[in-house]
Amino acid sequence: MSLLAGVPAALGAVLPADIPSPSVGVWHLGPLPIRGYAMCILAGIVVAVWLTQKRLEARGHRKGVAIDISAWAVPFGIVGGRIYHLITTPQPYFGENGDPWKAFAIYEGGLGIWGAVALGAVGAWIGCRKNGVAFRDFVDAAAPGLAIAQAMGRFGNWFNNEIYGAPTDLPWRLRIYEWDTSVGRAVVDAQGNPVVKGYFHPTFLYEAIWCLLLAAFLIWLGRHRRLQAGQVFAAYVMGYPIGRIVIENMRTDSANLILGQRVNTWVSILVFLLGVYLWRRFARMEQPPVPVSPDQPTGAGEGEHPHDDGADGDPVDARADETGADDPEDPSVQAASDRPNHTVGSEAKADRPAQS
Repeated sequence: MSLLAGVPAALGAVLPADIPSPSVGVWHLGPLPIRGYAMCILAGIVVAVWLTQKRLEARGHRKGVAIDISAWAVPFGIVGGRIYHLITTPQPYFGENGDPWKAFAIYEGGLGIWGAVALGAVGAWIGCRKNGVAFRDFVDAAAPGLAIAQAMGRFGNWFNNEIYGAPTDLPWRLRIYEWDTSVGRAVVDAQGNPVVKGYFHPTFLYEAIWCLLLAAFLIWLGRHRRLQAGQVFAAYVMGYPIGRIVIENMRTDSANLILGQRVNTWVSILVFLLGVYLWRRFARMEQPPVPVSPDQPTGAGEGEHPHDDGADGDPVDARADETGADDPEDPSVQAASDRPNHTVGSEAKADRPAQS
């Protein structure tokens, strides 16, 4: 215990006195506002789509398919995230002295991850259907990138001087300014200096670190464990709430309570249980078809006339009759199907790429 007690003092000797927060969260290029929060969200989306594409390509899917599916998933996710926030925190918009038009001011913050994932999954399902990609393949590929996007999005809260914990004097304490949300910058004193509100636990940073660790674990899990399709995503659904429950109870921003606990704490518990169910459910499901690139033949001799002669001059059909290879009654023979989505069914006995 004495060694651990000296850790903060040792860190204080090598770290800055505190973690500064930005005093400005909005910059203007002429009439166009550039908001730090929005930039972090967009950067997270770009990284998530890029990583998802790389992981899908490793599974045999075509280039660009992640962008095509994300064109559905991302808008659905943003709308879902905002709806969740409005449902769980309605007072600033629909309560006493609330401003309903502020419900559309997403750039000021307020996207609930659970709504974003839930409705984003609906959009992803639609995109997968339109692009011939198995939904479980896509969500497995997307799970690590989603966690990384969450980590990057939390820095948007840093730009807005929000999502922090109790006051602290630890070496990694976060400096928070009095904030004017109407202009997106800190309140200044008579000398023009930003007014410091206090020093607090950087819970936005704790969650960002947790999400990055989770992303690394999901990649490791897919590469080192033989899993059924969908189980990497289920691990994400189980893993994120574990950290969120701890960090949620460190936060000091206002929140609605149920039985003395913050709403997001209860939702995190339910989502964790959903993840357990999905893990068990996906473990019992058959693997989806193996993706095949468009230029790869789906079966031997595809495109050849069925009555072409073999190399020894005997008709192919005659040899097939002798061996029973093309006998439709022989259950051991299952030809590869000509699927419009460039996939081969599991009956083709093609090896499925390892999770990555």
